[in-house]
Amino acid sequence: MPVAHRVSLRSQRGIATRLWKPAIVLLAFALSAPQATLAQGVVIYRCTDANGALTIQNDVPCPKGSKQVRRVMTATSAVSAPASAPSTPTRAPVASPVAARPARPAPAEPPAETEPVIADSDRLPPPWLFECHTYNDDTYLSENGAPAPRCVTLNPTGLSGYIESTNVSACEMKTDQCQRVPDGALCDGWRQRLREAQSALKFGVTDDRERDQAEVQRLARIVRESTCGKQ
Repeated sequence: MPVAHRVSLRSQRGIATRLWKPAIVLLAFALSAPQATLAQGVVIYRCTDANGALTIQNDVPCPKGSKQVRRVMTATSAVSAPASAPSTPTRAPVASPVAARPARPAPAEPPAETEPVIADSDRLPPPWLFECHTYNDDTYLSENGAPAPRCVTLNPTGLSGYIESTNVSACEMKTDQCQRVPDGALCDGWRQRLREAQSALKFGVTDDRERDQAEVQRLARIVRESTCGKQ
């Protein structure tokens, strides 16, 4: 918007001494204008009419018949710096094919153990088994047909026939009676022994688990590789 200042002075000399002070005020006002206007420059007109009246105005030429002095004032320092160019997106570094190392092959796992295939013609009968009877009529299967005698604890009785409580302990040597299992019943006997060993391992009848596990594997091999394992 054009701004005009009208100043009436009595003498031309006084006007000359105060000529550019209003121009400085006008420049400060012009610097508050939009940056686009400052970039093009602000034109200041100093007008003196026939009566000696002085007028200072911007962007509007002096009226006809006036003495005109024209000045162009710029404020390049107030113009904001141009926006920086958009940054170029950086790319992630690509690994050099030479630096890439081939992956090491995974260590080969040992082949799983497979059960040997035995032809029926190569199978042998299972070892002998014995059915043993204890002194109190218990029965068990054993690979030993002549077990060692064992000492059975006795309960001493008095003259009255009742068991007496004493600090003396006594035992009697007993020998189990065993007889060989017939050939036709050998496979059933070995399978029974295998089931009993598996039950002892599963329910923890004994405290030596490794021994029980080894016994189960041994009995299973006898059943599998003998004539008891025929299909």
